[in-house]
Amino acid sequence: MTPPGATADRVLIAGATGGTGSELLSVLRPTDLTVRATCRSYADVNTLDRLGADEVAVADFFDPADAVAAAEGCDIVYCALGTPPSYRHTIGGKLVDRTGVLNLLTAAVSEDVTHFVHTSAIGVGNSKRGLSLPARLLIRGSLRAKRDAEAAIRRSGIDYTIVRPGKLTNDPPSAELLVGQGGDSVTGSIARIDVARLAAAAPFTPDARNRTVEVVSRDGLEGAPRNLVDVDWAFDRVQADHERMRL
Repeated sequence: MTPPGATADRVLIAGATGGTGSELLSVLRPTDLTVRATCRSYADVNTLDRLGADEVAVADFFDPADAVAAAEGCDIVYCALGTPPSYRHTIGGKLVDRTGVLNLLTAAVSEDVTHFVHTSAIGVGNSKRGLSLPARLLIRGSLRAKRDAEAAIRRSGIDYTIVRPGKLTNDPPSAELLVGQGGDSVTGSIARIDVARLAAAAPFTPDARNRTVEVVSRDGLEGAPRNLVDVDWAFDRVQADHERMRL
């Protein structure tokens, strides 16, 4: 049986100028994969070039045509799209967390992408207990948008992994990560670099196929963990450090 991702050649990082997207680029850059990274402005093209992207696409994911152009010829799509801090997190409306992700998903299906990796958040859908009520109220618009995007991914028929991280930090990689499943599992924080490494390895990890997981670091854990799962992440495929990324 061919291992997941074995025939992958070109990957797309949608939202590569964001915190998690740029960490994904740093993880995937040393691999033998051709990495296409996206940004919304031509002013960011040189930045992504310097960070090591093999190809840079300027794309507005509110535009379905831009989404198709970005995904064209890609085997794996890493979706790190998210709304920058604004009042829209509360009121909702037309958010890239929903509209942009759905446009990208439609493009990925039409391009026969083999795996769609989506970075969501603890607090979405059945993981709402992992986020305090005041926080949920503050970002209720984006939580609804992310919930709708997750549901569409699961219905699409594409192979996927949905990673729901806790509160994101800029800390160094953690020595131990906790992965839960089922929504009511873990709460706390996690470094962006750890999220990026999990996401990067997901398409090459049989245990991560068609799963939605919640992730935090042991150091960032709040409360008692529940419903932990054992996933043998294929960190060697993306040259991640096994000792620093031990699960």
